[in-house]
Amino acid sequence: MVEFRRAQVGTLIQRLLEQPEFVIAVFGPRQTGKTTAVLQAISAMEQEHRYEPMEPSYSRADLLPFQLADKPTPLGARPYALDASIDAPAGSQPDVRHLVEVWQHCRRQAMRSPRGFVLVLDEIQRIAGWSEAVKGLWDVDRRERCPLHVVILGSAPLLMQQGLRESLTGRFEPIHFRHWSFAEMSEAFDFSLDEYIYFGGYPGAAARISDPERWGEYVRSALIEPAIERDVLSMTRVDKPELFKRLFDLGARYSGQQVSYNKLLGHLQEAGNTTTLTRYLGLLTQVGMIAGLPKQTNRPASPKAPTPKLNVLNTALMSAVCGYSFDEARADRSHWGRLTESSVGAHLLNAASPRTEVRYWRDREHEVDFVLQRGPHLVGIEVKSGKAPVVTKGLDEFKNRFQPVDTIVVGDAGVPLHEFLALPPDHWFDSP
Repeated sequence: MVEFRRAQVGTLIQRLLEQPEFVIAVFGPRQTGKTTAVLQAISAMEQEHRYEPMEPSYSRADLLPFQLADKPTPLGARPYALDASIDAPAGSQPDVRHLVEVWQHCRRQAMRSPRGFVLVLDEIQRIAGWSEAVKGLWDVDRRERCPLHVVILGSAPLLMQQGLRESLTGRFEPIHFRHWSFAEMSEAFDFSLDEYIYFGGYPGAAARISDPERWGEYVRSALIEPAIERDVLSMTRVDKPELFKRLFDLGARYSGQQVSYNKLLGHLQEAGNTTTLTRYLGLLTQVGMIAGLPKQTNRPASPKAPTPKLNVLNTALMSAVCGYSFDEARADRSHWGRLTESSVGAHLLNAASPRTEVRYWRDREHEVDFVLQRGPHLVGIEVKSGKAPVVTKGLDEFKNRFQPVDTIVVGDAGVPLHEFLALPPDHWFDSP
């Protein structure tokens, strides 16, 4: 079986073939294939390399069989013979001193090698003060013109982003990982469209879909809980952790719906305010869980908009929280409609270019599910998942008021869903 590779693997290989000008920063939500992609890229390179996980659960003996035997090196690449003298003691937490020693060791190897050297630092956010250390070491490398490529990655998006902004501005080039698309899950795991709508795009959960109980437990314990506890609550200040957890639960249940912050507060048992909820929803977006889409308006958007439209960034989160089985979800037309709409929203949010914003529009009885905005240009999108005759009053009114580039119906009466999910959102600005 041919090994599946995400597009980012090719981007990584291209960056590693260039002269090192920036730290390569790989980040994104949990279990989107970051470490796998980096290992695939370095296994295809001629440079020697060292993969260094910055967490205590690994030992050098555990890594050697994987690095030397399990990963083929089609271009003749080989991992550097690891020096046990600079390994962190088994079971201990690596610290800045260990990071510096590993880096300096790889620096010497890079200066001797005709092809340079690649150092991969995984879970780097576990090192206290990592960003300042990387800044100092990288600046020395640039002064000495050292041909050492450095790739950093981690499973805590908030802490990674903070360190990059505070210490490494101008010194790093990001490679973003988003949730897996329908095309990727279909090619890698033979997912059908309905399976993708319900089970979403987590590759680690794909092998478990034949056992719904096992799948749901995996998503809750290996994805949702670590993302909340480790990636948010242990990494940033959250004064009301129970309120934060409850907001995630409600956000997943209400995905595809417009819900005012005041209504959300009415469902939450712990007291809070709209400012707190706005911040917490922003944190959920940063770790790739739930987004709050702002309303399209001719006026400047307020960061405290009272009625966001909630949308999970991976429909697996919605299915795991709501408790419907796959068959039950498909039988309930209302729930399946929200799942389908959420899958479209997740696709738009994950795949849109940085210059494209995703919104929604509603005015009294008129509504458009999603609005794409790129500069002054707009595209209106309505999702129709049922067999009922298509009514487009919302799109018609939106067209009259905003003169969009295009309006699109996604579903049986318009662009088929599988085709829509295969196209980047920016395609609709340029389509004839």
